[in-house]
Amino acid sequence: MTPAPHHTTRRGFIGASASAAAAATLGAPDSAFGADRPNVILIVVDSLRADHVYGDRARTPNMDALVREGIRFTRAHPEAMPTVPVRNTLMSGRRYFPFRGWHDWRGLLDSPGWAPTTGVAASLPAALCRAGYWTAYVTDNPFVGFSLPYRPLRNRFHRFVRTGGQIGGRRSGVSEREVLHWLLPSLDRSAKVRSRMRKYIANSHYAHDETRSFAARVFTDAARVLDRAATQRPFAMVVDTYEPHEPWTPPRKYINMYGDPDYRGPEPGQPRYGRIADYFHGDDPSRMLARLRALYAAEVTMTDRWLGVFLDRLHDLKLERETAIVLVSDHGFLLGEYGFTGKISSELHPPLMRVPLVVIHPDRKRAGGHSKYLAQTHDVAPTLLSLAGVRAPRAMTGADLSPLFAGRRPRPRSLAYGGYANALYARTDRWKFISDNLGRNRRLYDLKHDPDETNNLAHRDPGRAAAMYDAVVRRAGGRPPYYSDSRGA
Repeated sequence: MTPAPHHTTRRGFIGASASAAAAATLGAPDSAFGADRPNVILIVVDSLRADHVYGDRARTPNMDALVREGIRFTRAHPEAMPTVPVRNTLMSGRRYFPFRGWHDWRGLLDSPGWAPTTGVAASLPAALCRAGYWTAYVTDNPFVGFSLPYRPLRNRFHRFVRTGGQIGGRRSGVSEREVLHWLLPSLDRSAKVRSRMRKYIANSHYAHDETRSFAARVFTDAARVLDRAATQRPFAMVVDTYEPHEPWTPPRKYINMYGDPDYRGPEPGQPRYGRIADYFHGDDPSRMLARLRALYAAEVTMTDRWLGVFLDRLHDLKLERETAIVLVSDHGFLLGEYGFTGKISSELHPPLMRVPLVVIHPDRKRAGGHSKYLAQTHDVAPTLLSLAGVRAPRAMTGADLSPLFAGRRPRPRSLAYGGYANALYARTDRWKFISDNLGRNRRLYDLKHDPDETNNLAHRDPGRAAAMYDAVVRRAGGRPPYYSDSRGA
């Protein structure tokens, strides 16, 4: 498939929005879905920071087009983190944190929360199948797509298309020089890291040919599946790309959009998870962080470019006005903020915790709108079911966000909370709280005066910090479990 230029997608979505506006002007009836239920598309982009979609830190014309056509949630947070727990909440529509009774599962990481989706009979795909939807899932996610524990969920879809990504078996054909180009000497060039990078490059080699990137494969596969889906309406698709998850080895043309085009040194393609002061010894860290941010932004822009291929196909098939769309991420990534890089479970701050969430109505209601509702990832499934006119299973505990399209509010949520491994967070309109699951190492932030969460007030206002922790414990049905470091964190 030859990728279409970006402007086709933007023109297509703008045209669909204009048609909706014209219909409203002419007094056309509102969509009463009935037997003609809308199609459903859920787009999941891994490791995507909200400020690279809503802000100007990366060029994302195709995501921008989606934002213009729907409601963007400016305060959306994962309910349970990271990769696997978030997919569980997206598919089940219910909370997974705290991770009670967790144990290590073969094929998944040995870390709290890494377990398969349970209750698949009451999951999003199962509910849609019972309602007569043809369902598909397209992904390169190494866990959802390939691990044995996820087979029951995969079997709930009429078609499951997976492409080997980071866990593919190739290891040869990559020189040591190429491996070291993507590993900064002052970071980590251990044999384990070099082996991972060699395997990653061998399975992609997209630094000089972006059609081999994982995002290109997923969205091109999804465009092909869309052709089949168009004959099976109503259909529901999940398109789940693991990119821009690290390592980052984007083509030079994307890096030059954000970094020094004259730079010729090694790249920090495999960022380390940890405190910068603990691991970085060598050159000026600000120089390394600037390059790190350039690589990440480059990966985001490349991912967006291939998202455009899928959206262009949706437009070519004239399906926009028949389809509800959700764009969401599982988490962000620390790029030096708070002194850390990577996904650090104890540092549940906006760069890691705030995710893009855009919900698009088939009739483009509230196009370009935004909401400050404290949305969470387990709200996605009940919202999509509501837009499809399908009753959500009782097991789903997430909020239906679709009332916003009718000018009403979702059910009240005064406290958003969740967790990552052995750490938890809670936030209200005014306050943000972070601690470990046992309530230790408490941090409290006044979001009105400190939206960046830099001034810890827990020692000044211990009563409020205690109240925030207690609120999580009550809602979670007791104190969350704490697993020893030997079992992963």
